[in-house]
Amino acid sequence: MSRQPLDFYFDFMSPFSYLAYQKLPEICERYDLELRPHVVDLPKLKLLAGNTGPANVTIPTKIRYLKTDLQRWAERYGVPLTFPTSLQTDALNRAFLYACDKGREGDFMPRVWTEIWGKGGDPEDPALLAELAAEFGWDPEDLAAWTASDAAIARLKAETRAAHEAGVFGAPIMIVGDQMWWGNDRLNFMQDALKEG
Repeated sequence: MSRQPLDFYFDFMSPFSYLAYQKLPEICERYDLELRPHVVDLPKLKLLAGNTGPANVTIPTKIRYLKTDLQRWAERYGVPLTFPTSLQTDALNRAFLYACDKGREGDFMPRVWTEIWGKGGDPEDPALLAELAAEFGWDPEDLAAWTASDAAIARLKAETRAAHEAGVFGAPIMIVGDQMWWGNDRLNFMQDALKEG
């Protein structure tokens, strides 16, 4: 009998998705759920949802608070959190789809989280993509070419559109059955619902 899925929508640019991921495998094991990650282009997803407001990084007082809040969460979870040098994660988001095609998404995702939000790496650095390819036994040139291809761009766009059509408007979002939770800070509410069955 197949396990009920927990659909996890994320973008590697999202630190709150990084934090949520620290707990999701454990939660899935506890409640016998299948973790199904779905990568999205978060800025485009927000636009599809009608969210045309300014990005957090353009609001100095808000970003200062968010950085403090993120560190609080990281300390609570006992994980490192270092802001990356860039939030341009398009190539890594598309590389995740490549990993899915290879059946390695479950290994690839935590590695990227560690590099970007754990160590504060540069998501735009081609050397990072090459390093990941080598680690997973892939041809670095093939991975680089695929992530820059029209096909990969179109596929991420389609994944983002599908998420929008499923009612997803931000990240992280977790869906189990007909219930949705938005944000790392909603994991306890999600677990309360899972306990009730």
